[in-house]
Amino acid sequence: MASDLSDLLHPDLVVVGVMANNKKILFQQLGALAGPPLGLDPSMVTNALAEREKLGSTGFGGGVAIPHARLPGLSRIVAIVARLAQPIEFNAIDDMPVDIVVGMLSPASAGADHLKALARVSGRFRDHGFVAKLRGAGSRDAIYALLTADEPGMGRDAA
Repeated sequence: MASDLSDLLHPDLVVVGVMANNKKILFQQLGALAGPPLGLDPSMVTNALAEREKLGSTGFGGGVAIPHARLPGLSRIVAIVARLAQPIEFNAIDDMPVDIVVGMLSPASAGADHLKALARVSGRFRDHGFVAKLRGAGSRDAIYALLTADEPGMGRDAA
């Protein structure tokens, strides 16, 4: 399985320097960012992410969170990648504040595909070296390039 995430990415949905003091503001920012290019109501995106977060924190450790939601009107699974200007409290499993966020938006009917995409993204972001490269990347273009590169040795089928 390829480790690049190009099939989930939209170039306009990779951002750096996002200013958010808390999850609520972050979700509003993600909604405002994702709405126009995806043809979605930004408040619907914001509310769907917030509702999912009420079920339990999507901060999975190492300063990374993967808030996610299923939305009607979406034709494919899309990831929003944001590097925050300042880490925020996320009630993550390791209690570390979060500075890298991968918002996953899936069609309402995605089912198993939604779970497979979450597994791919979480696997990629469990690689501490990869996350360190993202933190060191100077621009959204550099982050996009890292996310779309197929890293050797990644994935189960790597030689």
